Amino acid sequence: METVLKILLVIILCIVAVFILAVIITNVYCAARKDKKRRPGDIWEDRMRNKLGLPWTFTRYGLDKERLFIDKGFLNMVSYEARLYRITDVSLTRTLWQRIIGTGTILVFSSDRSLGNFKIRNIKNSVIVKELLSQTVETERQSKRVYTRENMVDVSEGDTGEGFDGEMDDDSDAFSDSV
Repeated sequence: METVLKILLVIILCIVAVFILAVIITNVYCAARKDKKRRPGDIWEDRMRNKLGLPWTFTRYGLDKERLFIDKGFLNMVSYEARLYRITDVSLTRTLWQRIIGTGTILVFSSDRSLGNFKIRNIKNSVIVKELLSQTVETERQSKRVYTRENMVDVSEGDTGEGFDGEMDDDSDAFSDSV
């Protein structure tokens, strides 16, 4: 019985040692590649992280002044590109585990036909990246003069809208979502 416990302990210690070594090698590799970007004009780039917070996946994200890139795959590569002026909203979700390991998932709402709404999953420094993406999107939308009109209705307390007869004004453009 004691020999079985010793063998299990040795196996567990070996697994922990290999994991620690892999984390160290990953950190050294990421530090060496920190200033080397895949695309020269990128403001930000990162890899999707696995459940342990390590960049051992084949999904890469990149952001430049005009576009957001998503590259997926190892043998069969697929590249997606979203123009920043088509992004309408950005939000952040972080589970308890993601907060512990320092990652998060950014939800991107866009009017892009090929991507639609999508997620930038498990990225490091997600709060900073979300703010960077939000500011870059806003700058690009202003430079392209793209504005959205949101249909906001002021409903005061107690007003349920039951008195509305359904007739609309002749100015139907006031109800459109975008220009």
